[in-house]
Amino acid sequence: MPLKAFIGMLNPMPPHPESAPAGHTIDHVAHFLPDLDAASTALTRLGFTLTPLSAQSHRVTPGGPLTPAGTSNRCVMLACGYLEFLTPMHETHDTPNAQQLRDAMARYTGVHLIAFGTDAPDADHARLAREDFAPLPAVALQRQVDTEDGDATARFTVVRVPPDAMAEGRIQYCHHHTPGVVWQPRWIDHPNHATGLAGVLICVDDPAAAAQRYARFTGLAARPAGKAWRIDTARGYLLFYSPDVSQQWLNITPPVLPWIAGYVIDSRDMAATRAITRHIADGQKLADRLCVTLPDTLGGMMIFQTAGSPPLNPLE
Repeated sequence: MPLKAFIGMLNPMPPHPESAPAGHTIDHVAHFLPDLDAASTALTRLGFTLTPLSAQSHRVTPGGPLTPAGTSNRCVMLACGYLEFLTPMHETHDTPNAQQLRDAMARYTGVHLIAFGTDAPDADHARLAREDFAPLPAVALQRQVDTEDGDATARFTVVRVPPDAMAEGRIQYCHHHTPGVVWQPRWIDHPNHATGLAGVLICVDDPAAAAQRYARFTGLAARPAGKAWRIDTARGYLLFYSPDVSQQWLNITPPVLPWIAGYVIDSRDMAATRAITRHIADGQKLADRLCVTLPDTLGGMMIFQTAGSPPLNPLE
């Protein structure tokens, strides 16, 4: 079966909202981590299948030389979207990219990157310029990936903005040139039955203002959602909420603000998900969902839910 059909069978993409630029999705989120080995052990215990370790390279300018990015990663590939786990390569390459990870980790260990999937990175770059985000030149990013037929190169075009443009972290666009290399069926099957990245949780002082800024960033509408604000993409959503809501809703005090607190993961079998995460002492039920506070090696939280569940509306 072709890979695209395989992914669609597991968790088909819903039609995008009328306001959504075609192709915009929540593509992936990334944890910035000091110890990828410890994080990998924790993820395996949570029931995830991990891709092998891979060093990243990039072309900082179009047509420029390929240079080490100074970071390496492992991923949890889901039928829809994925989770990335990034660490600086301290012993081999000290690059500006690696230093950005260290600066972010000085605030907290956890999620520092949200990547919107796009089919039109040039159009996104132009819109960001019109909205005064001063986007940086598009980056050609690549990494070597093991396949069943040998090594292959995964290639991406990434559109970023200056570090101070989005206080929450590295917020960017990602266009996949080689999805078949990245989404391999052997990596999409997880013992915990996770199938998709459904939402991203962002705790901020002023949820309405942050949501409106992201609306300009994405070209998508922001709307109230219970005691929070939400932006829906063609697949997945962003949820913005205050520290007070975090405390009342999840009984979690943010370590800092702003804070990309975590994300929502679809499961095709919540009973199996609960069974494999039962060793997490502070996992709590959230109606029919399961909120798992992640160990310090990962940081943040995951909320597991039955695939196809409606978006979260805190304290509604």
